[in-house]
Amino acid sequence: MQSVMRGYIQAVDAVNYRLGRVMMYGIFVLMGVLLWSSISKTFFLPSLWTLEMAQFIMVAYYILGGPYSIQLGANVRMDLLYGEWSARKKAWFDLVTVLFLIFYLGVLFYGAVASTAYSLGYWGSAPFSFFGGLITGAEEVGRMERSSTAWRPYMWPIKLLMVIGMFLMLLQCISELFKDVLRVKGEAI
Repeated sequence: MQSVMRGYIQAVDAVNYRLGRVMMYGIFVLMGVLLWSSISKTFFLPSLWTLEMAQFIMVAYYILGGPYSIQLGANVRMDLLYGEWSARKKAWFDLVTVLFLIFYLGVLFYGAVASTAYSLGYWGSAPFSFFGGLITGAEEVGRMERSSTAWRPYMWPIKLLMVIGMFLMLLQCISELFKDVLRVKGEAI
């Protein structure tokens, strides 16, 4: 079982590490869009797409960079008591708290899948069966959701990124759970 856990940890950590390193440069893309927004508003006609595109880039930056942040332990933690604990006590505490995080991310993942299905024109209450039906051809894409702004982009691409990000964050939390199990057993990671 420990070899399965170690293989899972290595695979998930490798994917999230690489993706996180790429997403670090998303801040420069965001800065470029905001710079163009400032230039176009000052010297030309203001661009309709810049504010919403900046929001989409920030969502992708945050959601896809989240698993990398969890992997590095860069997430916010109350160190008042935690910092003084032994490695084993920290592992026990993290083992319990990561279970709450996995539940929370599971709810967010379900919501992201339902929202993505809605953006593709599905108004039912079984979003997973809708995506299964899309694959088999039993379902069709309906009237797609668009933003209510003047630019009116389709919403499904950013919602799909949210689904991917939540899924990767869930995988990373399971990896952290396995790391904590190994630490509690006294194993090196």
